[in-house]
Amino acid sequence: MIWQELQKPFLILAPMEGVTDVIFRQVIAHAGRPDLFFTEFTNVSSYASEKGRWNALERLEIAPTDPPIIAQIWGKNPEHFAECAKVLESLGFAGIDLNFGCPDKNVNRAGGGAAMIKTPDLALECFENARKNTNLPVSIKTRLGWKEVDEFREWLPTLLSVHPAALTVHLRTKKEMSKVPAHYELIPEIIALRNQLSPETKLIINGDIKNRAHALELHEKYPEVDGFMIGRGVFANPYCFTDHQPTQEELMELLKLHLKIYEKPYPHALSHTLPYEPLKHFFKIYINNFPGASDLRAKLMATHSVKEAKDILKI
Repeated sequence: MIWQELQKPFLILAPMEGVTDVIFRQVIAHAGRPDLFFTEFTNVSSYASEKGRWNALERLEIAPTDPPIIAQIWGKNPEHFAECAKVLESLGFAGIDLNFGCPDKNVNRAGGGAAMIKTPDLALECFENARKNTNLPVSIKTRLGWKEVDEFREWLPTLLSVHPAALTVHLRTKKEMSKVPAHYELIPEIIALRNQLSPETKLIINGDIKNRAHALELHEKYPEVDGFMIGRGVFANPYCFTDHQPTQEELMELLKLHLKIYEKPYPHALSHTLPYEPLKHFFKIYINNFPGASDLRAKLMATHSVKEAKDILKI
């Protein structure tokens, strides 16, 4: 099982909607991959519908540099969790992660993500339906609570009662989003809950972790934490899973690689042309903090195609 194979402390790239797609994961793998990738989250109800299945399968595509990779899924229909879980092993995934923590309003309005915190019985039913329909290990990613931090004292034991293979805890509530510092002071109590209720469950901490060095610093302080998940830290340094501080030239080379992959996205199942506008969200990662960066970024933001961007960069 993948969770038993990882050496402690292992590092994971957090699943981020519109960011950690099959293209950006290849860029990060080139810069210095984490020990484990997660996909963007996929709606199980989309997979269960004939109309939405194609989109769901696109989100579950795996590049050659991805494995080992975990498929993250979300929803609120237990039968749909079962149906989706049945196919994920055949697609090449090493595990399945259930998203019980996404704070997105649309996801929560649909009853998924962090809204699962308010329906614990349904959350457990979705988990069991996924687990009994796959040979893959099933894990969970969540937050401390919906509104109040103290909710974790009831919510996390509920999740640990079903002994997930791993539990990732983003150290904020849904209400807090990312507006407050992560509650690192709660890590000892969370470790104690895991040790008492499900010692075999791997514990992963998420929230404000900047890079590998920061993760190792936290691990020295909290050695019983098994792994650390980096999210927004990748925006500050796409080499964050290494100890390398990239030069301006190296970041520009990463941008060129990103554009190249975007032109001919892997895998071949993505036969249509990808929309260009979402690509612009990545420009600030590569073009920042050097003389002329703002002007160059402004020019790229005014482009309408990969070709126009490549022309500006003289690729």
